[in-house]
Amino acid sequence: MQFAAPRRGLPSARALGRWARAAAARAAQVTLRIVDAAEGRRLNRTYRGLDRATNVLAFSYAGRRGDIVLCHPVVAREARAQGKTLAAHYAHLVVHGMLHLRGHDHARRVDRARMERNEIRILRRLGFADPYTVK
Repeated sequence: MQFAAPRRGLPSARALGRWARAAAARAAQVTLRIVDAAEGRRLNRTYRGLDRATNVLAFSYAGRRGDIVLCHPVVAREARAQGKTLAAHYAHLVVHGMLHLRGHDHARRVDRARMERNEIRILRRLGFADPYTVK
């Protein structure tokens, strides 16, 4: 767990780890990094060619290793806009990132539907509502 943004208001490292483990198919070495807008923008520009911060980036390496980067200002802004608690949105994005590390994608409609079903199932087990239900 790495915190490169102020920790005030963030979910605990324990909670973040629990959410990641819930979405892991098997034991994995994953680093969760919480970043500020500047680092989120730099990483998104470098690895996706998009000059803006994004909510979550997932980097998979050989074997069962990976990094998930969550940009706190974006996550917080989206949670407010979607009427979700910060914890619920973080849980969703951690699960989303873990599924990417497991090889899931959402570029095609059929893949997106499968990934969303998995996210909903995992989040329900964790006690969170369907993140795609609009309030």
